[in-house]
Amino acid sequence: MWKRNEKRTDARLAGPMIHEVKELPEVIAIDECKGDTDEGKYQVLIADGRTGEPLDILSDRTAATIKPYLREKGAEVEIVVMDMSPSFKSAVQQALGSPIIIADRFHFCRYIYWALDLVRRNVQKDFHDYDRRKCKRMKHVFHKSPATLSEKQYWYLEWYLNLSHELTDAYQLKEMFRFWFDQAKQEQENPGQGIKEGLYAFYQEVEASGLAELKKAAQTLKNWQTEILNSFTFGYTNEPIEGLNNQTKVMKRNAFGFQR
Repeated sequence: MWKRNEKRTDARLAGPMIHEVKELPEVIAIDECKGDTDEGKYQVLIADGRTGEPLDILSDRTAATIKPYLREKGAEVEIVVMDMSPSFKSAVQQALGSPIIIADRFHFCRYIYWALDLVRRNVQKDFHDYDRRKCKRMKHVFHKSPATLSEKQYWYLEWYLNLSHELTDAYQLKEMFRFWFDQAKQEQENPGQGIKEGLYAFYQEVEASGLAELKKAAQTLKNWQTEILNSFTFGYTNEPIEGLNNQTKVMKRNAFGFQR
């Protein structure tokens, strides 16, 4: 009963924003969204990649649904912004031929932060009980730029880095990636060879570190390198529809327990 009610709620919320799409624009953004409808747990939101305007919601994220839709409506599509889903990529390429695919920045950056978190969780197992619990609670300080930390946060960062060489190496690699990312964003108006060279330098440092978690993350970036570099060449992101997804999640949480 709740799922049917939720589905109707989603439809009413989306109704004023989304109308029947006859032809998709040249730049589209694709992202999955969690709806828990009768058709499946996840749906696919398609938006205008330039304006962020939501265009359509597909009932599920399977290739059997995505490919026919794109073949029917995507004749004018030249650029697709998406997360790093192999199934999305395959469906887009099979349906549209050879569009320019852009990996969304949030999605490729988080692989490095996930790898840092894995290293932290592994090394903190050997910490004293107090430090293990405190390090877990202070995990957010490892993600931030040092320049944004309070004096207390910076003290904790230094303390835990001094407890583990592996954690220090992982953190320094995260900082190297963050510096590369910030520089690449600044140069995106006139992207050059420096962006690619900076990424190659990061790969080399990861390999030299011997950290399996970072090496796995770097391999993922290598597999998507063209799409990652496209994000700086063309400047499009999934940020508008990520924001829409977050708004939907908040509304669902606030409406929990309501019945039609």
